[in-house]
Amino acid sequence: MRIRATVAAVSGALALSALALPSAAQADGAHGSTGSVADLARAAQSAAAHSGAKTGARSAAPAAEPAPLALTFSKFTINGGKPIVVGTTYTKRVPTTFTVTHAADVNIFAKDFMLEVGLYRGSFDKPANEFYGDDFPVCKAVSATVATCKGNIAVYPEFDLFGNADATKWKAVGYAVALNGQDPDEVEPGDVGFVVQDKLGTALVQRASKLTVNASPEPVKKGKTITVTGWLSRANWDDFKYHGYTAQPVKLQFRKKGGKTYTTVKTVKTNNKGDLKTTVKAAVDGYWRYSFAGTSTTPAVTATGDYVDVK
Repeated sequence: MRIRATVAAVSGALALSALALPSAAQADGAHGSTGSVADLARAAQSAAAHSGAKTGARSAAPAAEPAPLALTFSKFTINGGKPIVVGTTYTKRVPTTFTVTHAADVNIFAKDFMLEVGLYRGSFDKPANEFYGDDFPVCKAVSATVATCKGNIAVYPEFDLFGNADATKWKAVGYAVALNGQDPDEVEPGDVGFVVQDKLGTALVQRASKLTVNASPEPVKKGKTITVTGWLSRANWDDFKYHGYTAQPVKLQFRKKGGKTYTTVKTVKTNNKGDLKTTVKAAVDGYWRYSFAGTSTTPAVTATGDYVDVK
């Protein structure tokens, strides 16, 4: 594993070459992996921009400044296109895949070449928050100038989440840095190559949901009343507990004993604590459950059916 402390050291040297201009990853409120490739690439970008370098071919920047690499990211996917659902306690890791296309003289397998993709929300220049992987992606060459890569994005709830505002659409960005054989403690900015490529794709981050159900009494006489209660809750990233999801429509469904499918009986709305309560008449043996369709910030969830024996 390439050590991120090395990245941090080089990032500091490049920041000095940019007259200590802060990178976007260091902006107030931004939170990414400490000493990540993102920090280094953005520091190189700041150094080049401060010196008037233009994004483009490797020769675009003067010898004294970091130069853009001839490398692009494409075909980015994350979590198989599904939302990233995060709770309050456990680390959430989701897979990423992407393709890298580069010039023949760019050695992406060199020991001092570093590459990663990340997610951010807010503006590109000053992101409100950022996510990265636990380690750098692993790439496999498919030709002299093309490689396919696999990695992950890791979210540690109490460390990486800043609040419920993080439940939204995030944007993907790719970074690459080539030290080109330099000693990381004595880096010459003019010998550093970098890429910062925005708009690789998007990912929806959602607050994990839970749903319970209880149908009673059990057993019950035919024709008598069954009371079905439940609770719809979702992760709160302000205090890292689950709170009731209020004023949400939830379907009450029933499946006969021996049957294979559930049928919706009625729709019930959660109260100001996320509680559900309704009544039905007992007719036949079967299973009762609640089912929530989800929202943009909270995924769909269905409770396990509760069996009621009708006498």
